[in-house]
Amino acid sequence: MNLFEWLRPRPKRTPLEAHQLERIQRLPNCVKLSDAPLRQQRWVVLDLETSGLNMNRDQVLSIGAVVIEDGAIDLGQQFERTLLRVDHKISPAVLIHGLAPSAIAAGSEPVDALLDFMEFAGDSPILGFHAPFDQHMLSRALKESLDYRLLHPFFDAAEIAPMLCEQANLRHAGLDDWTQFFGLHAEERHNASADALVTAELALILFSHARRQQIDSPVRLEECLGQWRRRKQSHSF
Repeated sequence: MNLFEWLRPRPKRTPLEAHQLERIQRLPNCVKLSDAPLRQQRWVVLDLETSGLNMNRDQVLSIGAVVIEDGAIDLGQQFERTLLRVDHKISPAVLIHGLAPSAIAAGSEPVDALLDFMEFAGDSPILGFHAPFDQHMLSRALKESLDYRLLHPFFDAAEIAPMLCEQANLRHAGLDDWTQFFGLHAEERHNASADALVTAELALILFSHARRQQIDSPVRLEECLGQWRRRKQSHSF
């Protein structure tokens, strides 16, 4: 971000209505990782489509999510919202995601869409592919629209996969690379809901690998990821 972006005045947030403030108050205050088996954990698998890759300037355009529960993808628990963004110039990249300007114009108000998603997520950990980007963009959207601080733990399948499957030699691979490696077939890509679904399918495979390596709880998975990151950093020097 350059100096002029810092100096540019940010749009004022529309005051929230009483029922929206009540919904915020009911959201989880703190989410802790469980030491129960992975199969017993409800996971929210998230994918965002954004207007670009600048984490400080671009906007969330759509949210797609699906739930993993009882060791399986629950197609009865899916989430999809396109956010109404009348204050942001839509870039040509929107077409890559299959979101025409007309779809954006017909979307939900950001406050309501974000509240709907946080209620959908509940107190579950969130998993994505290249999750730090989604985590930052979602955190920023929640702060700007709701003045809400995101506390949910995020897991990144792009980290979990190479940690558990070193033999694949796909350390810096994308989602397409890992789906091809495991023989998964994605009906559609570059769509938030479709990408969330294929990420969930990948996650189930990774959880199976984790259990075989005696990594069988969210807490243990986070511990192993921390150790793996430290090993990577030590080898980079």
